[in-house]
Amino acid sequence: MLAAYYERVGPAREVLTVAEVETPAPGPGEVRVKLACSGVNPSDVKARAGLRSRELPFPRIIPHSDGAGVIDQVGPGVSRTQIGHRVWVWNAAWGRACGTAAQYVVIPEDQAVLMPSGTSFEEGACLGIPALTAFHAVNSNAGVAGKSVLVAGGAGAVGHYAVQFAKLAKARLVIATVSNDAKAALARAAGAEVTLNYRNDDIGQRCVDLTEGRGVDRIIELDLAANVQVDLAAVSQDGEITVYGSGAADIGVPFFASALKNVRYQFFIVYRLSPADRTRAVEGVSALLDRSQLQHNVAARLPLARIAEAHELVESGRAIGNVVIDIPS
Repeated sequence: MLAAYYERVGPAREVLTVAEVETPAPGPGEVRVKLACSGVNPSDVKARAGLRSRELPFPRIIPHSDGAGVIDQVGPGVSRTQIGHRVWVWNAAWGRACGTAAQYVVIPEDQAVLMPSGTSFEEGACLGIPALTAFHAVNSNAGVAGKSVLVAGGAGAVGHYAVQFAKLAKARLVIATVSNDAKAALARAAGAEVTLNYRNDDIGQRCVDLTEGRGVDRIIELDLAANVQVDLAAVSQDGEITVYGSGAADIGVPFFASALKNVRYQFFIVYRLSPADRTRAVEGVSALLDRSQLQHNVAARLPLARIAEAHELVESGRAIGNVVIDIPS
């Protein structure tokens, strides 16, 4: 099969190769998916660049955890009725050498989720990390019904879904931070009642003003290292700061300011959700897909041969939304 892979970390154009590799076969409890699209996420880019570790866990890595396609083979213990199902996949590259930047991927049966006919393969490739992260951030800890919510980066891959999930979960007020008018329009179209420009606005004070002096009940944060002080100014007494990302590995959290407000911090990474939380997120996203209630924002779509360019696009932050790779048939 044709696949993109790297055997050392470094710049995308220096380490990514597109070539023929051995086609995998499913083992017990596994399915093989003939992929149509592969999603590129910041975590994929950081792993390839060596920002988390310079040591590879496998001699050769086919990157990307997200993708969509059709089940074409099943292993022992899996019903053959699954063959031909359109599916989206999650955690394909987590803890294994072969992800979705290839014509085929083999994964455990439960990591291939049935996809409704109204959802395209490119949309399905956006779901694994961005949509599941957003769903858990919004719906964990009794959810946001009747609450005010601030979504950091409301036009980004995760933030765009988080705005929608918060609105669908009956949040009282959804506020999104953005950096320009185009991103503000995207966040408002997704359901944000208010957008704030983090380059110009006093986010903390505006959130206090918009909530009649109380502050927002929940903040969904993509970079706590950059925004912890802003978040503490914006959050309410007994509020929550739900964190799924940070620009720095170690963060100094202001203890006294946090304690005075009885702030609850929740940190999580979507790869390591508990089985119960994972099931809840997958079922929740699937239900919304079935009802055609989600907007998907594909910012760029490139062929597998241009995977290095796709990585650079994600790395630069220029993409407003998801970056998807088309896999040749």
